[in-house]
Amino acid sequence: MASRGKQASCCGGTCADRITSNLYSQPEVEAVPNEALLASLGCANPVALAELNPGEVVLDLGCGGGIDVLLSAKRVGPNGKVYGLDMTDEMLDLARENQCKAGVENAEFLKGEIENIPLPDNSVDVVISNCVINLSVDKQRVFQEIFRVLKPGGRLAVADIVQTRVVSEKIRKRIDLWAGCIAGALSIDDYRDKLAETGFVDVEVQVVREYSSDDVSCLIPQDAAEDVGENGVAELAGSFASAFIRATKPSACCRLLGGC
Repeated sequence: MASRGKQASCCGGTCADRITSNLYSQPEVEAVPNEALLASLGCANPVALAELNPGEVVLDLGCGGGIDVLLSAKRVGPNGKVYGLDMTDEMLDLARENQCKAGVENAEFLKGEIENIPLPDNSVDVVISNCVINLSVDKQRVFQEIFRVLKPGGRLAVADIVQTRVVSEKIRKRIDLWAGCIAGALSIDDYRDKLAETGFVDVEVQVVREYSSDDVSCLIPQDAAEDVGENGVAELAGSFASAFIRATKPSACCRLLGGC
């Protein structure tokens, strides 16, 4: 399970300024309540990535305080709809408060887990998320659920943390690092392979920002820093990055023909 609530945030605490700042343009910042911006713990801007169109139905996985839902709702317009999914009541309450403050009517917030999305098959045009999928311990299930709810021809457009080179098994097994989004990050090749295995086509992984030793240091919980040590931090530097991931669910005609 995953969420961007307090217990499973991706880049909170001392990393907030280093990792999560300046992700949104000034017009985007001005379009949402400040509380939604402050609650954002993402690693990139999936709304800009998704290239949303008027009238589309969008799902934001791990919506947190709702910033990406509110921005998406403005892009799809009154004929579109945006769902925000989170597993914590605290974040859902905050998101709904922010929705009221923003005066957004074409959005709905749902309680649930990203491994079990509470929406019907073929019901969504676009799935977005911001630094959430890496927190799941069953990513293949997440991809299968995304594939299920997307309409034929629907798009995946998420921001996530990826592993750009191999690190030692000792580092990967440090459970403390899950909260910092490191130990759960897929390699770029694994991300592509898992999406392709699920049935997605046109898979792209675009690195946005590689994490320096300073970035990595703030992602590691304080009580784990001594165990990881300076050598561990040096190993992790340059091994992880924020990335945009795009993929498409094949259209119905392509699937009938066995491929595109």
